Amino acid sequence: MKNFRIVISGLSGILVLIIVIPLVRMVFSADPGVLRSTINDPEVVQSILLTLRAALWATLSCILFGVPLAYALARWRFPGTSIVQGIVDLPVMIPHTAAGIALLMVYGREFFLGKTFSLVGISFTGTEFGISLAMAFVSLPFLVNAARDGFLSVDPRLERVARTLGASPWQAFFKVSLALSWRSILSGAIMMWARGIAEFGAVIVLAYHPMIAPILIWERLENYGLKYARPVAVILILLCLLIFSALRWLSRQKKEV
Repeated sequence: MKNFRIVISGLSGILVLIIVIPLVRMVFSADPGVLRSTINDPEVVQSILLTLRAALWATLSCILFGVPLAYALARWRFPGTSIVQGIVDLPVMIPHTAAGIALLMVYGREFFLGKTFSLVGISFTGTEFGISLAMAFVSLPFLVNAARDGFLSVDPRLERVARTLGASPWQAFFKVSLALSWRSILSGAIMMWARGIAEFGAVIVLAYHPMIAPILIWERLENYGLKYARPVAVILILLCLLIFSALRWLSRQKKEV
């Protein structure tokens, strides 16, 4: 038993170090003066806030559509179930620049859906709408798959019992399935938000401006070098670490309660 724990702990520790060492190195190698000026840079502040906000809108929007899809995949068997599941997973597999081009071909100003949305004043190229759309497209699988696994963990017989006691299908869904799987949905939503914040390829094709933080980091690296790109990356990493650590902690606290 002792040897087993040592091997598992050692292998786990190696993986954690592979993640931590580059991040710690980057944080501590940032020039303090440049870091202070970067924190006070309005362009950086606006870019980070835009990134967090657009990813949040993408996540909240996809909860509305993704949770019902996850429920259908978990509970119903229909022709093409595997194909639908494959379609859901596809954005994770394809290059994200290709995803951006695919979105541009549909939601660009010169194409049908883009023109249709423009009639009601919505544009996806070079707007926050476009940023959220690109983030949603590439990160949706995290939410849908987590929610599907959550619904699969709930015994369908509990829903049937609720129905025999007079509950409607909607009541059984909200008071049984959703109530018992919300932690998985929350976990998937957190992962989707995190993945949206990190998105670069799809966003840069569809909406280079207004500039989100990953694009700002890339632009400063290209134009000014590592010294000025690194502080922006450090600020974003530390902010995300605080936010998602707090969300995980809150989720764990609710579970213990």
